[in-house]
Amino acid sequence: MSQMPPPLVYLASQSPRRSQLLEQLGVRHSLLLPSVDEDAEALETVLAGEAPADYVQRVTRLKLEAAMRRRAVRGLPDAPVLCADTTVALGRSILGKPRDAADAARMLARLRRDLEAPQLLALVGVNTHFGNDKNPHMPVIVAQQRALAAMDPLSRYVDTEGAETLLPSQTHFTANGTLEIGRRFATALLATEERK
Repeated sequence: MSQMPPPLVYLASQSPRRSQLLEQLGVRHSLLLPSVDEDAEALETVLAGEAPADYVQRVTRLKLEAAMRRRAVRGLPDAPVLCADTTVALGRSILGKPRDAADAARMLARLRRDLEAPQLLALVGVNTHFGNDKNPHMPVIVAQQRALAAMDPLSRYVDTEGAETLLPSQTHFTANGTLEIGRRFATALLATEERK
């Protein structure tokens, strides 16, 4: 008697860590990511006066609705869809994603002040092949991260170019790619510590 494969779960998340967690738990899953023409970022707009917990619940619900439509349009079989959202907040203030390098520097200054951590170091980097080299926002993101590192003495840009990614979407790094990125971040951290 052959064993049936574990049930499939769709993961509607671009987070490599969420996929890794499912793998570690032995959950068979398939990524259900937005197509290039979807504006997934628009779902994450913060409403005036919105509390962090309300924001995360609302955005997660919107992401789930979008993922369910995506599954139907693509004609994929029924299966549970896993969605999540994470945000950074200080008290009731949602920090969100920085608009540009100056906004990121302002956020870091606020974190250093409010957390009483004036030496808080920011190591920034992004998978430059994310979206199979078709993400139109990638050059802007890289430029903003480089600009932040240039203007903030406690920030470093970590280049991820050349680290091995999984095909076809290149959304996630392979095990070797993950180790390489870890090495690069550790090198940046050690170099920063040596300058103190």
